[in-house]
Amino acid sequence: MKPTITIIGAGISGLTAAVYLHQKGYKVQILEASDRAGGRIKTDIIDGFRLDRGFQVLLTEYPETKALLDYKKLNLKRFLPGATVLYDGGQFEIADPFRRPTATFATLFAPVGSLKDKINTFFLKKKLVNISLSNLFKQPEIETSAQLKKYGFSSKMINRFYKPFFSGIFLENDLKTSSTMFDFVMKMFCEGDAAIPELGMEEIPKQLVAMLPENSIQYNVKVSAIENNKIICEDGTILDADKIIIATEAIGLANTYISKTKQNFHQVTNIYFEAKIAPTQKAVVVLNAATNKKWANNLTVLSNISSQYAPSGKVLISISYNGIPAIDDATLAENMKTELKQWYGNQVDDWKLLKTYRINYALPNQEKVSNEVPNSEIKINENLFICGDHLLNGSINAAMKSGRIVAELIDELQ
Repeated sequence: MKPTITIIGAGISGLTAAVYLHQKGYKVQILEASDRAGGRIKTDIIDGFRLDRGFQVLLTEYPETKALLDYKKLNLKRFLPGATVLYDGGQFEIADPFRRPTATFATLFAPVGSLKDKINTFFLKKKLVNISLSNLFKQPEIETSAQLKKYGFSSKMINRFYKPFFSGIFLENDLKTSSTMFDFVMKMFCEGDAAIPELGMEEIPKQLVAMLPENSIQYNVKVSAIENNKIICEDGTILDADKIIIATEAIGLANTYISKTKQNFHQVTNIYFEAKIAPTQKAVVVLNAATNKKWANNLTVLSNISSQYAPSGKVLISISYNGIPAIDDATLAENMKTELKQWYGNQVDDWKLLKTYRINYALPNQEKVSNEVPNSEIKINENLFICGDHLLNGSINAAMKSGRIVAELIDELQ
């Protein structure tokens, strides 16, 4: 008889482990500390707007999401390949001319770097498309900032595109993130699209939950400790378990079982504004590459990507700041608007603060990343296992991969 598997945490890794174990015939129960599944991927509905908790996207070429998710049911809404870049002298468009031919002329003459930089980008794309993921992750790791120089990009190209673009993905401004993670993310962008589900990012965990039997998840159950096969909850309840998987973030219950280096993380603050007029009509990320940039790292009009993110006739703007500033929400919002005024003029005065998300644990630190994890890091003892993106790299793909791997390992050991 197969053991019952108890999973602590209904984030993406825990849900994925549950789905694969359920498919293999195991009975699975999940204990979730909050009121709903999704972990760091949740969407709140406020005044008719759909607000993801932090600006997040799905890269459609992620191998794990392609294998498990039904993209058609998610009704993915895709960003245009490329970006709008704000800089001291104005703004410009940059895009992959092979995937967005209408932007070829604008990209060719964009004040982003030299012709050599643009040719280097083409050769980098070619290299990454042709390298396998296993070989990509075997490459030596250096800081992304150093790798960009090794690739031959000029300071202008780095400062006007790569740095503002990837600091918004890695949630750190100095690009200390592993060059391997840069190559991986670039490869995903080269081969597929950035997208969001029509009804918000939480549709991803909702789809995973729908793959499980009803009542598989107990909500508002906070686990404080594990002793052998007993799960001790904060309210004093003690639950017996056959096998246990810890699927919390690195600084949660998992911190007892993983190295201190894997507990480092990045923070982000995400502010949503309601507006009547969109500052851009394009379905792109707007990057702030200004020399004196301080408050607004990137801006996206999410209602341009999916009209369902805002009520009819209204616009939803997302602006991100790396870290958590020591100022109140209203002051931060005004600082963002003041900084963006040089490009968007007085229309920023009409932007109304909707909601601020100060996200303490937004991403695991990624100075060292991998695409494989040894069994010794997943299996703590005969009955206790662990999964989560912190074991591999900070991505939806890694969260799902770790969930799949732990499910396969448990099944192999039976």
